[in-house]
Amino acid sequence: MATFNYNNKTVLITGGGSGIGEALSKQFAMNGANVHILDFNLEMSQKVVEEILSEGHKAEAHSCDVSNQKQVLEVINSIAANNSLDVLINNAGIAHIGNIEHTTEQDMDRLYNVNIKGVYNCISAIIPYMKQKGGSIINMASIASTVGIADRFAYAMTKGAVLTMTYSIAKDYISHNIRCNSISPARVHTPFVDNFINKNYPGQESEMFDKLSKSQPIGRMGQPKEIAALALFLCSDDATFITGTDFPIDGGFIKLNN
Repeated sequence: MATFNYNNKTVLITGGGSGIGEALSKQFAMNGANVHILDFNLEMSQKVVEEILSEGHKAEAHSCDVSNQKQVLEVINSIAANNSLDVLINNAGIAHIGNIEHTTEQDMDRLYNVNIKGVYNCISAIIPYMKQKGGSIINMASIASTVGIADRFAYAMTKGAVLTMTYSIAKDYISHNIRCNSISPARVHTPFVDNFINKNYPGQESEMFDKLSKSQPIGRMGQPKEIAALALFLCSDDATFITGTDFPIDGGFIKLNN
């Protein structure tokens, strides 16, 4: 893992209690950041914090439903009371499998509230603080933001919105020294993938894992630490010339899967 200096910097990570978010939380902490995890599941994020603290790094967990604007404002304002707010990573998100015929109004509302409104809530709460001295925002998009993925109607809709929100924030706040970029992973091996396979393909777990891995040209799924490594660079002082850009990290899926 590349080493970047985040000493004296405060990093807020939504959904930092598992999967990609856990990797983000641990890697930023290992590089000196004061990490604040905002997560709906406080128990899981507390476990991540305990691991970080046990290794001599800094972290704190906050119970926060990113779809609830009041909660988001309260948490971010409380963190800002004693810290500069240098980095925000909008990682919290939920998935849905199904085409439009298998997507209910409730499904649409549920994904909108977390994947779109949640990003809006966090950015709108932190912008007034970042305007004071600049900062970096990373939004977790997806390859589904830009290419068609079967049976991902609602999910692709929300991630497309994340992508265009990224461009808007980058454009509107470039004069305030606020950089905003997005990361678009392909399939990453997280507990979500394992649970999906176990639930839908009992007895065929190994076969389905291999099939899903080979759906990407590079022949495997991404690892959460690889997403974290990209975020570490994009938020660092080495990347101050980068803003308003989406970064696919996809094992060749977008360009080579034809």
